[in-house]
Amino acid sequence: MLRLKILASVVPLAVAAVFARAELLPGPRPCIEVGGATMQIASISWLAQLHVGFTDDPGLATVRVQIADSAEAADFTVIDDIDDAEAGACESNAVPQLIGISGNPSASDPVIYLSHDGPSDYRVFVQSKTFSARDAAALIVSARGEHRRLESASLAPRAPSAARVLAELTLR
Repeated sequence: MLRLKILASVVPLAVAAVFARAELLPGPRPCIEVGGATMQIASISWLAQLHVGFTDDPGLATVRVQIADSAEAADFTVIDDIDDAEAGACESNAVPQLIGISGNPSASDPVIYLSHDGPSDYRVFVQSKTFSARDAAALIVSARGEHRRLESASLAPRAPSAARVLAELTLR
């Protein structure tokens, strides 16, 4: 009976420790350092300060990211050929800003269309054991920021509002 009581008191503590740490097995997660700030893909999406979503429909996207064929053609390149994460990589005194990849992004979250061809806002090249193209796209879009979802345009002619939207887009 005493063993059962001890087990019953230890299990909730172990579960609480896992949730407080937010991961079962610590391991390297994709991260970049931008201007002294560290941005890292969150292990659990709901812990993240920033969220991005992905879509297969270019019409729903707020940001288009092209997967480049070479490092020279890319705006953001990730190349590693190591088995383990480098000690001290992405470590800074500041707490990393966590980026969550959301299955259902909110209206204010950037929605990324990832493709191999077509027009793009950013181009990424990834040859890595720890980064995927989705991770790289999420990090570069989050680091750049300011990609909000635009409202669908009406087919009715409304020149003043169209001019206002154009002016807002050119100011950014």
